[in-house]
Amino acid sequence: MSLDTVIMDETPVFAWPDLAPMLPDSVPHQFARVTRKANLGRLGLHTLRHTHASHLLKQGIHAKVVQERLGHSSIQVTLDLYSHVAPGMQEAETLRFEAGLVAAGLQTPVLTVP
Repeated sequence: MSLDTVIMDETPVFAWPDLAPMLPDSVPHQFARVTRKANLGRLGLHTLRHTHASHLLKQGIHAKVVQERLGHSSIQVTLDLYSHVAPGMQEAETLRFEAGLVAAGLQTPVLTVP
């Protein structure tokens, strides 16, 4: 099978070099072999999934996009699982908002706490 004849909807996530789909049980074994060879220790596929999601959120990718990529049933599932990423995001968004105000020629608001 050549690459140009593969229909994208039918392309397996994990495939051999000839594009034959890997059996589900062989994927973790092949991944473990590759990680050992690369001296990455015991790194699981699910760890990569979590790392990918966390990095997307930290980069400011909308949680709805992350939810769709991960296949979660709702955005709430994604937000519940990755809320540990959110604290730093709040500060970053505040700074970005302030920078937008300054760029628009508006004075940054001064908030006073009673």
